[in-house]
Amino acid sequence: MRLENRVAIITGVSHAGQVGFALASAFAREGAKLAIASRSEERVKARANELQAQGANVIGIPADLTSEEGARHLVQETVSRFGRIDILVNLAGGLTKYGPTHELSLAAWESELNNNLRSTFLCSREVSPVMKQQGGGAILNFSTAGGVQGASPMMLAYNCAKAGVDALTRTLAKEWKNDGIRVNSLGPGLIVTQSNLESMKPSREDLEKKWVSKEQIIEAALFLVSSAGDGVTGAILPVQGRGV
Repeated sequence: MRLENRVAIITGVSHAGQVGFALASAFAREGAKLAIASRSEERVKARANELQAQGANVIGIPADLTSEEGARHLVQETVSRFGRIDILVNLAGGLTKYGPTHELSLAAWESELNNNLRSTFLCSREVSPVMKQQGGGAILNFSTAGGVQGASPMMLAYNCAKAGVDALTRTLAKEWKNDGIRVNSLGPGLIVTQSNLESMKPSREDLEKKWVSKEQIIEAALFLVSSAGDGVTGAILPVQGRGV
């Protein structure tokens, strides 16, 4: 098992059909002990119960990760339960503000940046002293396909947040390299989830060539957080489908 006896935090685990829950399930199968987080207490507890039914050693922690208190609570609860933290996956966030820039309110701009960039910063900062004391760890962030060069219109706040995640990934990788903390990012394309399929209704050709399965995301993530990726830090790995 690739993650045997590792302790992993995965943020943004809310809905059963989404990437966060798929990652948590895969990490558990690979031997990891898990702390999963979401704003919604009801949802994160439900996901924890489902994972426990699969045999996972997991705790569900409700937390607002855009606040210092929420990030601190997540890390403290994880250490209290498991004694260490080997892996942090910053998945919380996502695209929620889509539309023309002239209609983007300041509140919507701040919300998108907070959910995607601020949460990644706060959780990474909070977990770093624990990892440094242990002698190392792995942080995995989530960017977007193509980075700044692939920025799509109508998604200004989200694109800017993910550009910030790229900068954060590269900066922390250099800053924490001597502490044994590896910091990398995945840049996925459109992911095959039920909500994405229902909202975007892709053609069969697009689905086969341009979309990314949850399994492809899982395998890339496992590489970057396991011992197989020990020589990799500061990378932003694109996972964009066969047709890109």
